[in-house]
Amino acid sequence: MRSMSRKGSSPDSAACKRLFGRPQTELFYPRQWHSTTIEQFMQALDSHIRWHTEKRIKISLGSHRPLEYSESLGTAA
Repeated sequence: MRSMSRKGSSPDSAACKRLFGRPQTELFYPRQWHSTTIEQFMQALDSHIRWHTEKRIKISLGSHRPLEYSESLGTAA
């Protein structure tokens, strides 16, 4: 069993920060959400996640979209 890491030194938190940091920066902070319903927020978040995983061009993938890259490797679902 793995023990908990000290505050600020957890290598496990890097994945969480990467997962949640991008939507915070690109989706949440640039907008005003005062009059947004939870349904509207969930729809915006879903749309952002779909764009991020399917359509954005990523330099580290040879300037391909993630879905195109997965398909080229034969690993797309």
